[in-house]
Amino acid sequence: MPKSRKKTDLKKINNSLLPGFLGYHLRLTQLAVFRDFAESVGEAQITPSLYAVLVIIDANPGLKQTELAKAVRLDRSSVVSVIDKLEKQKLVVRQRVEGDRRTNALALTDAGRELLSELTPLVEAHEARLSGNLSEREHATLIKLLGKILPETR
Repeated sequence: MPKSRKKTDLKKINNSLLPGFLGYHLRLTQLAVFRDFAESVGEAQITPSLYAVLVIIDANPGLKQTELAKAVRLDRSSVVSVIDKLEKQKLVVRQRVEGDRRTNALALTDAGRELLSELTPLVEAHEARLSGNLSEREHATLIKLLGKILPETR
């Protein structure tokens, strides 16, 4: 038989200043987004960040690691570990750039392209769930407003 809750267990927590902070709401939203994303892609073991990397590599044949780092706003060493992980999963390959032995271009493998094509409809459904309570105009406005927080120049 379950224990009855104590009156103190039902006490409402005072979040003090937090509800007025944009960062607090962004973090709660990020947690909800990541949770739904993970449920959406199931056993693929792909995070939103890894999915974004796959999309960007697919859309930009021959993309260099440094260009990818800038596109996903990661430092070079973080991108190296991301590519290492995707390479280990046989989703991405590094290719030497002719005339520059220090630079690698990136490409999806056949398995990477196949996974991306399987995941994209799942991610699109995930996105539809996220914006389900927003009108098209509200959706566009939210994206525009979020873009003001993190402008391209940063």
